[in-house]
Amino acid sequence: MKKVVIIGGGIAGLTAGIFARKNGFDSVILEKHHTLGGECTGWDREGYHIDGCIHWLVGTKEGTPINELWKTVGALGEDVKIHHHESFLTYEHEDGQQVHLYRDLDRLKSSWLEISPEDEEAIEEFCNTIEKLQSFEIPVGKPMDMMNPIEKVKLMLSMKDAGAVLQKYGKVGLTEYAKNFKHPALRGVLETFLPDGYSASMVFFALAGFTKNQASVPGGGSRAMAMRMKERYLSLGGKIEPNCEVLDLEIEDKQVKKAICSNGKAFTADYFIAAIDANFFYEKLLEGNYPDPQFQKRFEKPEDYPVPSELRVALGYEGIPNNIPRTLRFPVAAPFEVNGQTIDRLQLTNYNYEPQFAPEGKNFFSVTINQFNDDYDAWNELYKNKEAYRTEKERIGEEIVKAIATRFPEMEGKLKVLDVATPKTFERYCNSYRGGIIAFAPTLKSKSLDHPGKVKGLENLQLSGQWLQGTGGLPTALITGKASIMRLCKKEKREFVQ
Repeated sequence: MKKVVIIGGGIAGLTAGIFARKNGFDSVILEKHHTLGGECTGWDREGYHIDGCIHWLVGTKEGTPINELWKTVGALGEDVKIHHHESFLTYEHEDGQQVHLYRDLDRLKSSWLEISPEDEEAIEEFCNTIEKLQSFEIPVGKPMDMMNPIEKVKLMLSMKDAGAVLQKYGKVGLTEYAKNFKHPALRGVLETFLPDGYSASMVFFALAGFTKNQASVPGGGSRAMAMRMKERYLSLGGKIEPNCEVLDLEIEDKQVKKAICSNGKAFTADYFIAAIDANFFYEKLLEGNYPDPQFQKRFEKPEDYPVPSELRVALGYEGIPNNIPRTLRFPVAAPFEVNGQTIDRLQLTNYNYEPQFAPEGKNFFSVTINQFNDDYDAWNELYKNKEAYRTEKERIGEEIVKAIATRFPEMEGKLKVLDVATPKTFERYCNSYRGGIIAFAPTLKSKSLDHPGKVKGLENLQLSGQWLQGTGGLPTALITGKASIMRLCKKEKREFVQ
């Protein structure tokens, strides 16, 4: 039986391990942390559970190819409740006007028309574009490098609606697109949907998935989903080595011979799959000896290919709020600064639909603040002084508590900061490049990426994970983890088992 060593126990690594076992490979996952899941995780503080990843999981619509794939790896199933929240986001304008991005597209349209009848034409086009994109399904079959010409043509034809939207809006910025709307609240929800410089097309893709129930939240959150995948892998006979970070690869004659780990263990195999951060892979594990032009271009142009990260502030609340939507973006009465950036809005996520995330009679909230290149540099410098780093996190937590209590006076004195995660947190625990939570952001200057994961000069090693395609995220990790084993099956001249 051929053996596969999988470096990294995130979603890509777990998926690769599951399909390795289904296809007759002996496999072991080597994971840096004590808990598998990578960035799809959560942690506990003071009786609360802090969800650390999923905003919306793409692939929750029954009967779709990606939903079936999530079920195959154990992430979803009949016993997993799916929360289909009524709105993707509730945006609150400075004058108190609320704009809802409802799951029901007709309801979204009518609510926007009620706010601004004079924007009827722009609203119609906005909703029609979302509806058109609902036909788009994320391809989960063969990767492009394994397709024959006929299969490639069929794939292109299946993506014609997505291609039309990308052609029209792919190089249009959100701020520019928002100018199509006259009402300031409608402009506001679009301008703040994603950071400045993002393509307007991302709004349509996000809302198309949401409005057809393809982007919802699995019960139990991120860590529970990863643990379900871990159990599926173990049930198939897979092996796991936690607290076993790979620090070096022994390479000879275009072959990786051995993975050497931080705990002194070493692992040999016929094949190695690196389901890890791309920068760590090329610059640390491969020591810069096998550079890849597509990745090098992206690493060297952070202004065109920014790596999104975030501040994630976890809050406990003494009470059960019923008047706050799942996700609310509201103006801050007294703006404050983070790394020189003025924070005049906060995005608050309400987890009252997960009562097990908090002690009885209490509730868990989180606030996320986008962080990019300059933010990472600031946190990286501050981290050199651990006391200053801790003090700054405490200050930000206090500012956020103050802002929420100002907006919701009934919360005064009932909120407490449980934890503050920064880009350095994601870097430390997951070797995440510049604290990234997803791969390169789709900006107006960026080009899409579809990388096969092959390393020129190495025959039995491939990269897997979210960095290989588009904007990354959990679906990409899932798909590329499966594709890694499909490629091994092709090498071994055996039929791939789904």
